[in-house]
Amino acid sequence: MAGVASLGLVCPVKLSQKPRYSPSLTRHSSSSVKMMSVSVDQDKKTFTLDKSKQAFEAAKVLKALAETMKKGTSFGAPCLLENVLAEMVISAVPSIEMVRFVNSGTEACMGVLRLARAFTGRQKIIKFEGCYHGHADPFLVKAGSGVATLGLPDSPGVPKAATYDTLTSPYNDIQTVISLFEEHKGEIAAIILEPVVGNSGFITPTVDFLNALRKITKENDTLLIFDEVMTGFRLSYGGAQEYFGITPDLTTLGKIIGGGLPVGAYGGRREIMEMVAPAGPMYQAGTLSGNPLAMTAGIHTLKRLKQAGNYEYLDKITSELINGILEAGKNAGHAMCGGYISGMFGFFFTEGPVYNFDDAKKSDTAKFAKFYRGMLEEGVYFAPSQFEAGFTSLAHSSEDIQRTIAAADKVLRQL
Repeated sequence: MAGVASLGLVCPVKLSQKPRYSPSLTRHSSSSVKMMSVSVDQDKKTFTLDKSKQAFEAAKVLKALAETMKKGTSFGAPCLLENVLAEMVISAVPSIEMVRFVNSGTEACMGVLRLARAFTGRQKIIKFEGCYHGHADPFLVKAGSGVATLGLPDSPGVPKAATYDTLTSPYNDIQTVISLFEEHKGEIAAIILEPVVGNSGFITPTVDFLNALRKITKENDTLLIFDEVMTGFRLSYGGAQEYFGITPDLTTLGKIIGGGLPVGAYGGRREIMEMVAPAGPMYQAGTLSGNPLAMTAGIHTLKRLKQAGNYEYLDKITSELINGILEAGKNAGHAMCGGYISGMFGFFFTEGPVYNFDDAKKSDTAKFAKFYRGMLEEGVYFAPSQFEAGFTSLAHSSEDIQRTIAAADKVLRQL
């Protein structure tokens, strides 16, 4: 059946994972990829690099891709590798019992929105200001990422009818969410959010926010959707939901699960996912979905991430990085705040604290632009926006981190 990707497999036993932490790259260098592996001394709680080995086992991934290409790049039909990666995702992510692979995070969010509406029989959704869930029409309301960077209120070309059922709330504001449920009782299909915001800068949820969302969605028979395109396999092997101990009904994934190749996925409880064709009546398909190349890269990447010490190492170097940059900013007399979880971090040129997009917009974006350009001249490549989170990688050594801090100290003193 051309163009139909499999739903994946249901794993009879959910594997429990201890909260750990994960990657992606922010630093640019003209040198080749760092060759390393992580070694752990549990007694001394130290994490060190062995640069004689392969970062992310890159050579193994490339070799596996080359072998897969000999058999074909895409078949427009399910392949065995989908089932292999599906089992790995299901065993890792607490909320996922069945999974559908697609080609991007945008496509995953489009599919999960249609699924939520099909399952509940309702139309309205709640999203949060500054959260970005791809460029599908219903999500381009008070969105983050490039929409925020370019200062676009909403995107031209999106019909009013496409966003009529999209309700918005400030992030970390549970009272507004409660008011929306009171005003639209029995009409809200789902709440979708980045559990840790990465598309209006790095913003973490307050202590009770995610718990409160889980409670109110259950009380109103509304689905809770975590968009873990950024946080999945990054905050921990099981994503933000494992890290915070909050299990949503549905989850979207992307980026890491494709090992650098185009990929996306959405999954959740079996009873919900069985709405998706061919198991159920909600149609969604894609010729390149679950293609063998993306599946191969994803399988080898997740195998690498399961190795001991990876998330502890990311936590260590990210802590050093963000604390070093903030200290350098303070010493240079700049108002700055920021934070990190595992391999995800961010900082703002404002006193803070930053709890939502309105707080983030208080940042001195002109100063950030000068900082960004200065860091480029020092050989360090950050995301080119105050409203984007940053990521560390297993390819980054402690020496890389110290060099980055030294560069930041130099640039911040010149601003």
